[in-house]
Amino acid sequence: MKPILVATTETIAGHEIIETLGIVRGNTIRARHLGRDILAGLRNLVGGELYDYTKLMAESREQSIDRMLDEARELGADAVVGVRFSTSVVAQSAAEILVFGTAVKLRS
Repeated sequence: MKPILVATTETIAGHEIIETLGIVRGNTIRARHLGRDILAGLRNLVGGELYDYTKLMAESREQSIDRMLDEARELGADAVVGVRFSTSVVAQSAAEILVFGTAVKLRS
């Protein structure tokens, strides 16, 4: 499987964009776990990082990126530029992570 370059910038240094293939996106919606909520509540009393939530969000971002790259591969992209993330609450205990960008072909 050919690696796809990913950048938050509109260009990729050392490469020329020759074709824009379109918007690609990936998302995931994750719900919190009741046990984690109880532990997070206790952690909130004393302060500090909510490690379980940090891990949950990191896994969600990676899954969303993987889904975006799958879409880019289907279009035959060499890269995805202008990548952005968005997070929103979809229910009281669930959040969506969306990642999107523009799939492009690069000069060989």
